Amino acid sequence: MNISTAYASGRLTIYLGGELDHHAARETMQSITELLDEYLPRECALDFSGLRFMDSSGVALIVRVSRRMRELGGRVWIENPAGQTRRVLEAAGVERLVQVAAIGGKT
Repeated sequence: MNISTAYASGRLTIYLGGELDHHAARETMQSITELLDEYLPRECALDFSGLRFMDSSGVALIVRVSRRMRELGGRVWIENPAGQTRRVLEAAGVERLVQVAAIGGKT
């Protein structure tokens, strides 16, 4: 799992790349928690454009990030999911909890 970030004006974008499965989920969540605690963002975008694979562990990660952002008084959304990742998000009904945005936007 590869993680990179960009931060500007209260918005933290976390770019995830590779495979988000049960092997990577714990370490990825720990890294994201540390980033959220460091930046204390008002907005957090999880950019999934680099994910090649995601299983239900990724859904659990989204739920935990959503909870943490609510605790911080902020919001989170997912950007740029494609292929298999998008299908997992749709099957799990993630859009009922977290906004899933089209490529290049928050809508």
